[in-house]
Amino acid sequence: MKLSISSKLYQNYRLEETIKRVAKLGYDGVEIWGGRPHAYYRDMDQRNILSIRKSIEKTGLEISGFIPAQFGYPTNLCSPISTLRKDSVDYIKKSIDTSLSLGCRKVSLCPGRTLYGQGYDSGMAELTCSLDELVDYAVAEEVLLLLEPAHMMESDLILTVAEGVRLIKEQKYPNMGIALDTGHCHVNKESLIDSLLLLKEENIPLHIHLDDNNGLTDQHKIPGEGTIIFAPFFQTLIEIGYRDYLTIELGFDYTSNPDEAAYQSREFVMSILEEINSISKEENNNEK
Repeated sequence: MKLSISSKLYQNYRLEETIKRVAKLGYDGVEIWGGRPHAYYRDMDQRNILSIRKSIEKTGLEISGFIPAQFGYPTNLCSPISTLRKDSVDYIKKSIDTSLSLGCRKVSLCPGRTLYGQGYDSGMAELTCSLDELVDYAVAEEVLLLLEPAHMMESDLILTVAEGVRLIKEQKYPNMGIALDTGHCHVNKESLIDSLLLLKEENIPLHIHLDDNNGLTDQHKIPGEGTIIFAPFFQTLIEIGYRDYLTIELGFDYTSNPDEAAYQSREFVMSILEEINSISKEENNNEK
C-alpha cells in the first residue's frame, strides 16, 4: 500500500508549495482538493495547470485522487432547487475536467443533504438524477467516480458503506466506487472490517480516507489521536489484496501547522504497517 495526503490540510499554501512539502515528508502521493487556492476550476488556466503538473513531475509524487469542494456549500447534488442542482452537476463536471487536465482519473463525490421538508424519497430521486448524468459524463472520459458515504451532519441519504454499495448496484453504475472514510464509519458505528469485506465481495472499487475521531463527532484527527483501532483495518486491507493509496484527510485544527500533522500521521500509519509486516514474517518463519 502507498500513502497519500489530502492537500486541503495545506489550504493556507499554494498547491505547488504543498506538493513540495508533502514529497519532502516522504509521502507517495497527494489527493488534490478542488477548492481555492488549490485547484478550483475557474483558476485552472493553462499556466496554472502546467505549473502544478511540473511540480508533480519534479517531486515524483502521484495524484491519488481529486476531491471537489462540495461539502454543504455551494453545491448539493440532491437539492430540490433545480438551479442549485444543475449548478452542482455542472461544477462536478468542470471538476472532472480539471482532474483530467492534471492527469488524474479518480474524482470523489459527496451525496449531499436534503432540505427541510424535502423528504428521503425526493432526495434520493434528485441524487440519482444527478449521479446518472455525472456517470454518463465520467464514462465518456474514462473517469472513476468515488461516492463517499457521510454521517448525519453531512447527509441523510448515503450514510453507510452498505447504503453506497446498494445504490451503485441498484443503479448499475459501471464506473463508481466507494471512498471509505474511517472517521465517518466510526461515527456511524459501522464496522470497518465488515465494510471492506462487503466491498470485496461485491467487487466495488475502493478508495481510502484515513482520519480519527472520538466516535461522537467527525473531527478528522490525526490517526492515533482518537479511538479508532487501525491495526485490524490495515490487516484486513492486506488480506483482501488492497494495494492502492491510504489517503490521510485531516481537519481544520491542523491547518496552522500542517507539516507536523502530516509528519505525525505518516509516522503512525507506517509504524502499524511495519508492525503487521514484522508479525507476518515471524509467523512465516515459525511455520518453516
